Amino acid sequence: MKILGIETSCDETGAAIIEANSPVSIILKSNTLASSLSLHAKTGGVIPEIAARQQLHYMIPVLDETLKKAGYSAFDIDAIAVTYGPGLIGSLLVGVETAKTLAYIYNKPLIPVNHLLGHIYANWIGQEKEIRLPAIGLIVSGGHTDILLLKSHTDILLIGGTRDDAAGEAFDKIGRLLGMPYPAGPHIEAAAKKGNPKKILFPKPMIHSNTFEFSFSGLKTAVLREIKKYPTLTEETINDISTSVQQSIIDVLVAKTIQAVKAYNVSTILMGGGVSANTLLGESLRRSLKTYDENISLYIPKKQFCTDNASMIAAAAFFQNKPVDLNNVSANPELYF
Repeated sequence: MKILGIETSCDETGAAIIEANSPVSIILKSNTLASSLSLHAKTGGVIPEIAARQQLHYMIPVLDETLKKAGYSAFDIDAIAVTYGPGLIGSLLVGVETAKTLAYIYNKPLIPVNHLLGHIYANWIGQEKEIRLPAIGLIVSGGHTDILLLKSHTDILLIGGTRDDAAGEAFDKIGRLLGMPYPAGPHIEAAAKKGNPKKILFPKPMIHSNTFEFSFSGLKTAVLREIKKYPTLTEETINDISTSVQQSIIDVLVAKTIQAVKAYNVSTILMGGGVSANTLLGESLRRSLKTYDENISLYIPKKQFCTDNASMIAAAAFFQNKPVDLNNVSANPELYF
């Protein structure tokens, strides 16, 4: 089955083609991504109107390049998958209307995909062994921090999420306080490697609560209070703050994930989202799993598939294969689960 995926939920314009015939045979044929990140870096965050305008500019060239790389024409595609939410309304409309047009012209089934589930299904891309369900899914991105229970591909339950800032959002906001470029996650990770983890201790919000909920806004406030203690921020102080911030966020994510594994007695963990590219997060979770149960399998997408991309949307469509009539597909920026 050849699936063309389209992803335009935020500032990226992505298209990809996969060939999928079984859960352990998902082959990425082509993957193209155009980003307007350099424009948003100047303002410290995504400007929705700029993102949508750039996506209008990029969409057709990205599709052409994707088909060319795969060696296909649009007639060779078996189905079209598109992110229909959540995301920025203008950006989503670019992708959804493009996908609907292609599906109509070439008479192809159209499969709308929840962007958040796409992050989880990024784990199947290029996977060489079968991923067994049920599983706990941890989505950690700029806009979302959620824990899912995947009983099967058609039975997925949200069991916890953030009350305020997502983990990635906390990294970006704290990075801005530290004078770092957007997005700040990679910069904090780099600075943290040079910091003293014992110099500054920040709170680990809700780490001991009996729920699967998160809250990172208080951590941002604690960092602001700490920064105000210094007349100027030296590189050493920035490094020390970065390592403590990163450790606090990671400790909470790991604790909640292990808590969910214990509660639902699963043997598989699936991570996804931009923050899952953080090396220390993966290492910390693996160490905790060895202590708890070394037989639990942890899957983290390759780094190029952690952030927004169309290949994860195509992969999700293979498992969530529910074509919808064109007239019933519309962008839904508030979509959750």
